[in-house]
Amino acid sequence: MPAIHAQEKPLIKILMGFPPGGGTDLIARTIADRLREALGQAVIIDPKIGVGGRLAADAMVAAPPDGLTYMIAPNATPTFQTLVFGHQIKWDVLRDWTPVAALVNYPIGMGASLHTGVTNIKQLVDWTRAKGSASFGSPGAGGQNHFLGQAFAKQAGLDMNHTPYRGTTPMLTDLLGGHIPFGVTLGSDFIRQHRDGRVKLIGIFTSQRSELMPEIPTFAEQGFNITSGNAWTGMWAPPRAPQTEILRMQAALQKVLSLPEVRQHMMTHLAVQPQYRNGQEMQQMLREEIAYWQPIIKTSDYKPE
Repeated sequence: MPAIHAQEKPLIKILMGFPPGGGTDLIARTIADRLREALGQAVIIDPKIGVGGRLAADAMVAAPPDGLTYMIAPNATPTFQTLVFGHQIKWDVLRDWTPVAALVNYPIGMGASLHTGVTNIKQLVDWTRAKGSASFGSPGAGGQNHFLGQAFAKQAGLDMNHTPYRGTTPMLTDLLGGHIPFGVTLGSDFIRQHRDGRVKLIGIFTSQRSELMPEIPTFAEQGFNITSGNAWTGMWAPPRAPQTEILRMQAALQKVLSLPEVRQHMMTHLAVQPQYRNGQEMQQMLREEIAYWQPIIKTSDYKPE
């Protein structure tokens, strides 16, 4: 029996910077469950929760480059932690994070409280102009949701104040209760409430309608060319991680994301679209995203604490 244990492959850890039960955590657990079989190796989720995923990123960068530690995180962690909180971090995401693969994508949208009577973007503009100003909530300050809302307000010429929350759940609670008129967050967080008739998802910030919610029009369709709201989740490894292990993980991820039951679960229950892209493709996406958001954030009036 000791000889059998000696031959077992070592444990793989996937660092997780977000709370259990949240979107990123559920995506990671769905993938980890299948990776065990694909790799023939034990895989666990290792929580390092806090600071927008930064604690998990710190742990990843400090981990040994032995192919046994990875991190799954949304694009908001590398992009907006770098651009908004760069003075507080010690790593360079393009130098110190080894890209493995992009895994899924999903749209960000704007929802309206039923108390407003607003059902589309034109009505939102008219409602806000009639009131003189309005507010929109987001799950937190300094992220993609926050800056998408600001970009829309600027393009529409509206006076819209941002109200940050500690996560999506309290923001949705206030939106449903009519305490805030509008909110910006992942379309997956809005769509069930929308289909239940409890909130109105009035548009998504993507170039095309989403297969996940085909009935929801884009902002571009409604006259506002804001198409940078396609969020995604990826996997990274520590700096200098062995290329052989990266390739092995990539092959396993491709296999997992192609499984019909995984695709069905992600699209139906998690409202995300599985889409594998290798590390090189993901790194290019990240470079383009940072270049896109950098001038927008620099010219915004947001000052991080």
